Amino acid sequence: MTFSLAVRDGDRFGMVASSSSPAVFARVGHLRPGVGAASSQNVTDPTLGTRLLERLAEHGAAQRALAEVTEAADHIEYRQLTVLGRSGPGFAYTGSRVLGRHASATADGAVAAGNMLSGEHIPDVLLDAYAQATGELEERLITALKAAVAAGGEEGPVYSAGLAVVADVDWRVTDLRVDWADDPVDRLAELLDIWLPQRDDYVRRGLDPTSAPSYGVPGDL
Repeated sequence: MTFSLAVRDGDRFGMVASSSSPAVFARVGHLRPGVGAASSQNVTDPTLGTRLLERLAEHGAAQRALAEVTEAADHIEYRQLTVLGRSGPGFAYTGSRVLGRHASATADGAVAAGNMLSGEHIPDVLLDAYAQATGELEERLITALKAAVAAGGEEGPVYSAGLAVVADVDWRVTDLRVDWADDPVDRLAELLDIWLPQRDDYVRRGLDPTSAPSYGVPGDL
């Protein structure tokens, strides 16, 4: 019911995902600055994403973190997980009872996976489109997501999508979600067009409230 892409870009990590389920990114996407990114999807247990990041923070080895979590988790046969650390490729796990047509693909600094897919090519489409995209990290992630949808995406229509990026501060510098819409990826792209020109000012303002314009929003944002 979900397909996702996690990437490393220098010291930043980003993730994008879409699904037929509502509010998917609230459950699927897990990122920690300076540590990595992880996803927990299919019959989602959000605690598994948290556990992956905890293990990754402890020793920094993505493959080891994935093995530790999958070996200890209950009902792991229902889960699909991805994890990406500060170096090397990403890694993915797909349980024996994951739904529908499923697949994953990895590269240095990236991992993509999905279930209930229109075809096993979708994770490769995510990786390839991201690698060929230009622009800001968030824009490249959206480009990859659009390409996956155009290539068939899920077996059925998608209704939610989300995108997040962490960098050198202790919060998500970008955190956008469309929780239910007929065209969630296009809506997410529209949100990103609004957000990106303001992103860096909100980071500066968070660190120093005198350093960035308000853009007409309430003063506590």
